[in-house]
Amino acid sequence: MNKSYQTLRYFLPVLILVFFGSCSQVEEQSEPFNAVDSEQILSDLEYLASDELQGRKTNTEGNRLAQDHIEERFQNLGLKMFGDSYRHLFDHSSPRSEEEFVDAVNLIGYVEGSTNPDRYIVVVAHYDHLGMEDGEIYNGTDDNASGTGGLMAAARYFTNVQPENSIMFIALDAEEQGLGGARHFVDNPVIPLDQLVMNVNMDMISNNFENELYAVGTYHYPFLKPVIEQSTADAPINVLFGYDSDEWPQDWTMASDHGPFHAKGIPFIYFGVEDHPHYHAPTDTYENTNPEFYLNAVETIIGVLEDLDTQLDVVVEASEEVEAEPAE
Repeated sequence: MNKSYQTLRYFLPVLILVFFGSCSQVEEQSEPFNAVDSEQILSDLEYLASDELQGRKTNTEGNRLAQDHIEERFQNLGLKMFGDSYRHLFDHSSPRSEEEFVDAVNLIGYVEGSTNPDRYIVVVAHYDHLGMEDGEIYNGTDDNASGTGGLMAAARYFTNVQPENSIMFIALDAEEQGLGGARHFVDNPVIPLDQLVMNVNMDMISNNFENELYAVGTYHYPFLKPVIEQSTADAPINVLFGYDSDEWPQDWTMASDHGPFHAKGIPFIYFGVEDHPHYHAPTDTYENTNPEFYLNAVETIIGVLEDLDTQLDVVVEASEEVEAEPAE
């Protein structure tokens, strides 16, 4: 038998396997990674806003079901923990109703940064809502199952695309009871507050039919506006600024969970839509949202987070300059 043919006979199958294995790997690597898993996030939104969860009021069974769902998603994504659990318990008294809440739950996870692991962007969204009143379920789809879904979508993105700085993800409880979860966190942080460079809050981001999302906070922190403008220049939605001073019909500076961070001097951006007829009403249901807008809003917010991460030195330097300015 010809030796060259014998050698070819033995090595040809190996060469074929290597060739097709390489092609398969190229095909696998060439598949684009979607910033937002549309099927997953809409499934999250629909479940969190379902009648089964009965409006997710703090200390109710529906609220606990929401906790279980978020915790499972955090685990599946592989978010790191502070301590041995994602769950961080706290007690809270509502300043509005004086109702007492024992063992409310913030769920906290994080992705470690590749370059500055001790420097954090903290992304938050509250998962609680109003529960039931007079036999009617206040599902709270836009407020704020939408932000919670966006939070988990952002966590998914950054567990696949490692950020330069660490990013903390907090699903906050008791927002509807006076920003309880956020207030507890900033008073009892899991890391020193000086490691929290800025806060991004998502609260009501799925119900808009004018294709408009507000980025609130640049009145107080104008150095954030150029980053957001550049990041959203080609976004599929219109990102507007405002509602953060007395020049507007409403000032949202302290209206949601970004407020306690701002009170501690931590720069924030709050993403949300203008009030609509379903706000704090039983009609805030999954069917009354705008899924296309929601997906585009979450993708846009993730893009802003990515740009804030890569330009966080600018935020740090600007914040230090603001702190150094003498008070008037």
